[in-house]
Parts: sequence; structure tokens; C-alpha cells
Amino acid sequence: MKGGRGVHGEERLQELAERVLAQATADEAEVIVSSGRTDLTRFAVNAIHQNVAEKDISIRLRVVRGKRVGIASGNDTSDDGISHVASMAESAAAFQQENPEFVSLPEPRPITPVDAFADATFASTPEERADAVRKVIACARAEGLRAAGAFSTVVGETCVANSLGVRAYHVGTIADMRSVVMGETGSGYAGQTAMDVTDLDPGAIGAEAVDKAIRGANPIGIEPGEYTVILEEEAVADMIRFLGFMGFGALAFQENRSFMSGRLGETITGERITIWDDGLDRSAIPRPFDYEGVPKQKVTLIENGVAKNIVYDSLTAGREEGRVSTGHALPSPNTFGPVPVNLFMATGEATKEDMLAATDRGIWVTRFHYTNPLHPVKTILTGMTRDGTFLIENGEITKPLKNLRFTQSILEALAGADMIGSTAKVTGAMHGAFATTTPAIRVQRFRFTGTTEF
Repeated sequence: MKGGRGVHGEERLQELAERVLAQATADEAEVIVSSGRTDLTRFAVNAIHQNVAEKDISIRLRVVRGKRVGIASGNDTSDDGISHVASMAESAAAFQQENPEFVSLPEPRPITPVDAFADATFASTPEERADAVRKVIACARAEGLRAAGAFSTVVGETCVANSLGVRAYHVGTIADMRSVVMGETGSGYAGQTAMDVTDLDPGAIGAEAVDKAIRGANPIGIEPGEYTVILEEEAVADMIRFLGFMGFGALAFQENRSFMSGRLGETITGERITIWDDGLDRSAIPRPFDYEGVPKQKVTLIENGVAKNIVYDSLTAGREEGRVSTGHALPSPNTFGPVPVNLFMATGEATKEDMLAATDRGIWVTRFHYTNPLHPVKTILTGMTRDGTFLIENGEITKPLKNLRFTQSILEALAGADMIGSTAKVTGAMHGAFATTTPAIRVQRFRFTGTTEF
């Protein structure tokens, strides 16, 4: 893809990467050139209150002298700016302790390109976003409710190059819209993420959020305890993303702070659960290589409940004889190590209506809020339900509930998942990045430990 499809284009980013590498005098060097444009429309109380656009280009240089590694970054792409970044990286390396485990920057490997670019997203205008927001607001106004939310379109391109011959470029688009609709005593949420902005349905987003806000009016309290729950896709995605950061990466595994450590080949969830990472799957938000320019591999992490694999970057792969990176490096430096950012969970055969009909008494959860890890090895999370929590009785949603705090092991929840949704939804954090594709699930004995007044 030569120019024309990104903010600056492939030729511009490659030319800049070569200029940066030419300034590096270390034994090895790697540069990441990132360019992007984010257009964002925010709305609240049934009115748009912010429309902003940000465009930037940045360089991140990693240099290696022996076993010392230095990193510097900046967004001044002039000759002086590049020279300054190179000087800072060299200086940082000089003051670093040697890392005896560092082997080398990665050698070039063939990369399978993937088309993740949508012309409509790239060309999206403020007027088009405003029209989409109008549809959500119209749904809320028709019922005397108030809509708030955000609609963003992102064009991002990345070029990775190193002194060993790696040359990689990718451009992609993301469209993300989400809304919370508020009444006097209830709220509802809905959102969608896609590569192509035309795949979003603002009217459906508005209708869903309004429906939940209406049904959520005048919620009642319920005692904390263990309940059967139906978790919608966003709640499931929240849990799966945390698994990625807490233990699907090799660094946590090697340091014995991962729930996968010492358990490969063992059953760790219910047999209905299969989770994998695939950066080439266009049904979500694909990306064919990582931030070291290493091609992404599809990695099956959990298969039919059995712990199978973890993901690697070049440093963690170098710690194990015969291991190679799976293409899951984040930009250096990072404390997480390699992380899967294109997670998928296998679907099942149930619809959400099937799950509801099969539940005598339980709780319906739209999404989680303010989720935080308590015990990564035991995969214990805590957080709150939000914007659509309902009591289920005799196979029907009967009453809205005040929000509840949960404290729950993700693996135990997945072990108790007895019904899996037949369709999956793409959800994304950070303007659609870190996209996760998950079905809804029904879980037995999900643990709620506190209540709220709203």
C-alpha cells in the first residue's frame, strides 16, 4: 500500500524510519514510527458538546550496545529532532545495566499483509458523526431521557524497521460508538466497534440504551451472594482482556506470577471455553505484526478448558531454548511483557433468549465498571455492574436491580459457564484498540460481595 491510505502514507513513514536508523550508531537499532488521526465527537444531555481532531506522528528508537538497551521517543521529525532522539537513546543505553538475557533484536520474517482499512472510516466527517449522534439522541428524547456518549473514528499507521533488516508497515481504521442513556432513576448502555464506520448502527445503539434505561427505572436492592448470571458480551470481554494482561503473556508465566504457570496441559476452565489470539482475523480489528515488526501468529491459549499456550516477544522467547516470538511485543519499555491484543472466545449454541428461559433465578449483567485485579494468579477481579442490571425470575427479566459489586475469579467463572452465546461481538477499549471478540455467557455461582444505592 503505497501512500494515499494513511495519514502520512507508507512511503513517508518508511523514509522517516530510514532517517532515524541512519542516526543510530549502536550495535543494533530499532525504530517505530507511528502516525494517526483521531476524530472524536462527544455528547451529553442530548447535545454535542465537543468535536475534536488530533493528528500526530511519533518516533520511538531502541538502541543496543552489547547487552545495554536504551530507548527514547519524540514527535519532532526534523533532522534536529531525530538527532536528539538518537542522542537520548544512546545516552540512555550508556547508563543502563547490562541485561544478560538480551539476545538480539528480531531478524526479518515474512509478514502476511491484512487489509484493515475502510475508506468510509478514513473519510468520515464531523457532519456524519453528528448525524449518527442525532439518531441516538432522538431515541432518548422520544422517551424523555438524556443521552451521553462518544463517537470516534481512528486512522492509525505503524512502520517498524531495524538494523537487522526488519521492515514492516500497516495502516488500519477503527470506528467506535457508545452511549449511556439516563433517566431519573435508571440508565442503559450500548456500544459498537468496527473497522468500517458504515457497519455501525447508531439507531440500534440508541434503541438498546433507551430500552435498558426504561426497564432500569426504580431499581430495587438485592442481597449479595452467589447467583446465576447472564453476562452480556461487554462484561465477558472485560474478563477476557484481564486474562490477557494477567497471565497469557510469557513474562508473567516465566516469573511464576501467571495463572498459566506450571499448568499448561491442565484443565483450568469449563470444557466449553476456547480462547485464542489472532491478529490476522478481519472479523475484528486485525494487525499483522507487533511492535518489533514480528509477524503475528494465531495462538490458542485455552482449548476446551485446557491451558495450551502463552504469547511471546523476542526477549521472553530468548529465555527458552528453541522458542521464537509469536508476534506479541508491545512498544518498549513496558512492564507487561508480551500481551495478546486480538483476543477471541469461541461461541456456543445458545441465544441470550435461551439463557434467559433456562434461568429460574439470576441476574442479568450488561457490563462491568471500574474493574480491577485483586489476585492475578487466582484471576480474582473486583468491579461493579452498570447501566442495565436486572433480576431474572422464572425465565424472565422481572425487576431492575441496584448495581452490585462483584469479587470473582475469572477462571472459576469460566469453569461455571454452562451456556455460551451463539454469536460474538467485537468490543474495544481505548478508541477500539485492544479489540476483544466474545459471546454472552451464563455462569453459575457468580459471586457478588456488595451493593450500592443506585
